[in-house]
Amino acid sequence: MDALRIRKAVLGGFDWGSRTAGAVAALWPERCQAVVLVSGYLITNLKAQLQPLAPAAELGWWYQYYFSTERGVLGYTQKTDEFTKLIWQTVSPKWYFDDATFQRTAQSFTNPYHVAIVVHNYRRRLSLAPGEPQYDPLEAKLQQSPEIGIPTITIASDFDGAAADGSGYRAQFTGKYERRVLPGIGHNVPQEAPADFTQAIVDADRL
Repeated sequence: MDALRIRKAVLGGFDWGSRTAGAVAALWPERCQAVVLVSGYLITNLKAQLQPLAPAAELGWWYQYYFSTERGVLGYTQKTDEFTKLIWQTVSPKWYFDDATFQRTAQSFTNPYHVAIVVHNYRRRLSLAPGEPQYDPLEAKLQQSPEIGIPTITIASDFDGAAADGSGYRAQFTGKYERRVLPGIGHNVPQEAPADFTQAIVDADRL
């Protein structure tokens, strides 16, 4: 935003993008007009991540544990597109994307740092890898599960299961707030339901 000389903006995203937008909103609310967060409050709490989930829930995170091994690093390096396409199909089972749609995103996987970034993300979440020391003060703030006080729209989908009702994270949002649910949509809300996601961005600016 500084490089683009954007002082303030509406931020929105899903998955890593939702987590990032939420972190920016918590740490630098003066730079955020509003946020649109798919799946709600996703700021990672490292201590909480150490607690096991129910076996069925753990199954859904198989790739997180796969990336904790060198076999996983090698497997993802050798079969990046195949692996990622499988994840897309798993988390968005009703989204029948074509190869051209997938390839538009897959172009970014050729980045020489892609595998290392992905692996570090999941290892860090499990406290299996260190963070970057220069960001320790910011990390410490995020580990307090800070509230988000700016206008927020959260979007839930079929991917969120029981968490779609938003009750588990509602208290984290202390400003103007709206929750939307998109039945029949999987995890990748911006691509599966682009009109709904875009409308949420527009509406968040008006909250």
